[in-house]
Amino acid sequence: MSSDEAGRRPPTAQQFVLAELRRAITTGRLRPGAPIRQDALAEELQVSRVPLREALKTLEGEDLVTYKAHKGYCVARLSLDDLREVYRIRELLEEEAVRRAVAVLADADLDRLEAAQAEVERASAAGDVLAMATANRVFHMTLFECAGMPRLVRLIRTLWDSTDAYRSMYYGDSGNRERVVKEHRATLDALRRRAADEAVATLNVHRDHAVAALESVLGDGAPRRDRAGEPPVG
Repeated sequence: MSSDEAGRRPPTAQQFVLAELRRAITTGRLRPGAPIRQDALAEELQVSRVPLREALKTLEGEDLVTYKAHKGYCVARLSLDDLREVYRIRELLEEEAVRRAVAVLADADLDRLEAAQAEVERASAAGDVLAMATANRVFHMTLFECAGMPRLVRLIRTLWDSTDAYRSMYYGDSGNRERVVKEHRATLDALRRRAADEAVATLNVHRDHAVAALESVLGDGAPRRDRAGEPPVG
């Protein structure tokens, strides 16, 4: 590890490991369903198993990884039902956040959204999946935070976390990246005009496109979950 990389480490080993695992999941280096080899990861990251286990427990609480006895941890795999449910709940919560935000948007807020969008477009042009996922999240969360409802924003963040493993699948396609850029621009245009209905409608289409693309990746054969949260037997 270079001195520059060491200098950028978060203050604790657990935070460092957590950030690296999130990066691996978001970029697709660890794909949905992939096993997490703790010994190999601890050696690669030059940490003990203790902060690694703590980071994995955090990710398990966010539904990003799952644990099974005798098998260990693996990256969570969503069923189509899971995916649709997450995006439906997002639609309901994000509409409230957007409407509240539009009512109080200041010019400074629009400036921050413009800056976030510039980062989205730079990452899109470079084909940088991780940078685009990060910038895209900043764009949306900046808007939601303008609503002045921190509990609502925390709920939305949790829903976003649960689908992080699928970001690389969507942003890895150049057509999807171009679509995201256009939809963000349309959203910004509506926000500048304080057109709440239009902003909500544009973002609904934005989410629908992501769901449709991910459905095609997951396929109709993806497992459905029963009430206990486990794939049915047989």
